[in-house]
Amino acid sequence: MGVLKDHPELVLFASLALGYLLGKLRVGPLTLGGICGTLIVSLLLGAWTKAQVSDDVKTVFFALFIFALGYMAGPQFFRNLNKKSLRFFVLCGIELVCALGIAFGLAKWFDLDVGTASGILAGAATESAVVGTATESIGKLSGLTAQQVSEYQGNVATAYTVCYLFGLITIVLYTSQIMPMMLRINLRDAARELWERTRSSGTLGPDERPALPTMVGRTYLVTTADGRTVGNLESALDERITIESVKRGSKVLTPSPDLRLTLSDLVLVVGRRAQTIEAGRLIGPETPGVPGLDSPLATEQVSITRKSNDGKTIDRIQHENPEFLSAGVYVTDVTRTGQELPANGDTVVHRGDVLTLVGARSGLNKLVAKLGSVVKNDATDFIYLGLGIAAGSLLGQVVVKFGDVPLSLGTGGGCLVSGLLFGWFRSRSQTFGAFPPQAAATIKDMGLAVFIACTGLVSGPQAWPLLKEYGALLPFAGIAMVLIPATISLVVGLKLLRIEKPLLIGAIAGQQCSTPAITAVTQVAQSSVPMLGYTITYALSNFLLPLTGPVLVGVLGS
Repeated sequence: MGVLKDHPELVLFASLALGYLLGKLRVGPLTLGGICGTLIVSLLLGAWTKAQVSDDVKTVFFALFIFALGYMAGPQFFRNLNKKSLRFFVLCGIELVCALGIAFGLAKWFDLDVGTASGILAGAATESAVVGTATESIGKLSGLTAQQVSEYQGNVATAYTVCYLFGLITIVLYTSQIMPMMLRINLRDAARELWERTRSSGTLGPDERPALPTMVGRTYLVTTADGRTVGNLESALDERITIESVKRGSKVLTPSPDLRLTLSDLVLVVGRRAQTIEAGRLIGPETPGVPGLDSPLATEQVSITRKSNDGKTIDRIQHENPEFLSAGVYVTDVTRTGQELPANGDTVVHRGDVLTLVGARSGLNKLVAKLGSVVKNDATDFIYLGLGIAAGSLLGQVVVKFGDVPLSLGTGGGCLVSGLLFGWFRSRSQTFGAFPPQAAATIKDMGLAVFIACTGLVSGPQAWPLLKEYGALLPFAGIAMVLIPATISLVVGLKLLRIEKPLLIGAIAGQQCSTPAITAVTQVAQSSVPMLGYTITYALSNFLLPLTGPVLVGVLGS
């Protein structure tokens, strides 16, 4: 026991390991998840070992978590600020008003302290970030002793644990099982029908990949093309193919436009699939791959940054830049804020979109300068990361008073806002501020897990008295704060906003920021269609719900 108390880092990482192990246990369609498991284990270990962890550790790791969360959500969050997505914002508004209203009402009705009320808000809304923003705000309340601050912050964690468990079970069962019955739909059939009705030509599903790639390379034996020049053949196919190599006997020739092909030459043709197949009709029979004939092609990811290319189709960009045709460079993939778009000629691209170009190295180098800049995402830019977190921390120190109520974003809220802005600004060009998705996800998960473990260790000794005092209230609050906003959103979304039913179910899971819920919904639907509604409300709620912690603490603390 003495070793554990003297070395809190042992208890901290043991909480992470055992918590995530507990979080993997499955009961039917439900799992607690690593964060809730970590909080339960850390509460128990904290009560047993009395290990003390510095508050600075919590602050640092929470800042890392919340900044990474905002950074990852920023591009999608700002992209969804449009008229088309406005109806989904109503659902997030319902969640915010209900969550704050119910938490405030319970606090007044049952005379709850500010920590317990904030924990109910965080747990029932299944939004772990509220634990951090509320805990931090409690520490800044005036008129409280150090003992009261510690007690209230501990109550946040305890109330969160109980409410989260019941809120999680409720939102998973409600969205995946009960809502489809209330809407009288077979979720799997409805999702498939909606996808077939709304998908555009050439659009792939979230879990689909093309069986026939757009760009291919094939070798042909020259028969019908005897006597034709390379330039003549490429022009005959609208410059959609490039003859990369020509083998005559044992020699490999440079395929210049005026090179005349002769009988039995072997040629390597690269280009769009339809035109490459058509080339066989003009050249001769296809042959297996020929050793020595293969021509290596370079691949480059280029971000559209030039305003002159914004809003143009891929076909138009290719015709305005003859290097595409003369150097045999092709667009094989288009991504926008991490989502793949069809690389068709009629696809319209915008600033920040990333084109994957394949072709000869010399041609690629010429085109990069005309389109934008090479994407840099191979290593984290710690200058950009450090500036973003520092800016968020400064923003969080700003205090605004509404009457007698002081409101502050705190370090958590400030870093969330800066993360959104820094992530969005990076997506505009993607030539600086690299924060690879895998690195961002690791920082986000580790930051939250360590923060939750620290909170649980500190709160463990005072958890049991709170459970004895409010034991029956906490499960009731967890269930009610899920059912009330979700049911209102279901009625409003269906009757007033007329959101398609599979999208509405996904959006309700998103307004609750519940990853387990959308996982269960997509499993029932056997489709990723509900994710289209989930991503919009999830991005907005991820930004707004953490801000409810300081609001509730400010109102109750006054």
